[in-house]
Amino acid sequence: MGRNKKQNPFAARKRQKRENGPERPDRRALPYEEIKRDNAFFIKYYHLQKICASEEEWSQFLESIRDNLPTTFRVTGFKDEAKALLSIIETQLFTEYVRAVAELHQKAPEDVERPLCLPWYPNGLAYQLHLTRKDIRRSEPLYRLHNFLIVETTAGGISRQEAVSMIPPIVMDVRPTDKVLDMCAAPGSKTAQLIEALHAAPEEHKIPPGFVLANDVDNNRCYMLVHQAKRLNSP
Repeated sequence: MGRNKKQNPFAARKRQKRENGPERPDRRALPYEEIKRDNAFFIKYYHLQKICASEEEWSQFLESIRDNLPTTFRVTGFKDEAKALLSIIETQLFTEYVRAVAELHQKAPEDVERPLCLPWYPNGLAYQLHLTRKDIRRSEPLYRLHNFLIVETTAGGISRQEAVSMIPPIVMDVRPTDKVLDMCAAPGSKTAQLIEALHAAPEEHKIPPGFVLANDVDNNRCYMLVHQAKRLNSP
């Protein structure tokens, strides 16, 4: 009898409730709360460092760091379907994005800030748009766009990556014959970009002779590094 009681899942849940106290409320039904981006010690410390030339510049600095980071992504350029994917994004998805934002914020479509093609990224393959978690939860079209970006990231069609993180691999100007050592590489966004650069070659270099050797001191973060690299199906 005692053994059967211990194996009963309902009895186990009751015992767990008694031990852990009352259950926490389900937060999934609660509205999304904006994070308060304010830290008195941070503000006081950096204000004393005089990193800004004037109080006006200091106010602009605070406003900038409190703002939401835009969503930035780049299309994997060496894949055959890159042009088709970019066409779908620019025509269908961005049109739906502008319409959804206009409806959500009660604006005219012409007043909505358009997705920005990053002018310094090669071949116009990187975009930036403002897509907050709050808007995603309130708009079904924006939710679909967000899911599309997630699915294409998993499939290797695009990579979601901060714009500032895209700059170092571009400046390095990696060629198909280069051998690249990437230390502190996790989570692997720049590593993936370096691998893509190896494949950005004429037809005679379908399989590039160069390679990227990537590693990280944190073993757990290395799993994410491997996941990022495997998405690209590079030999």
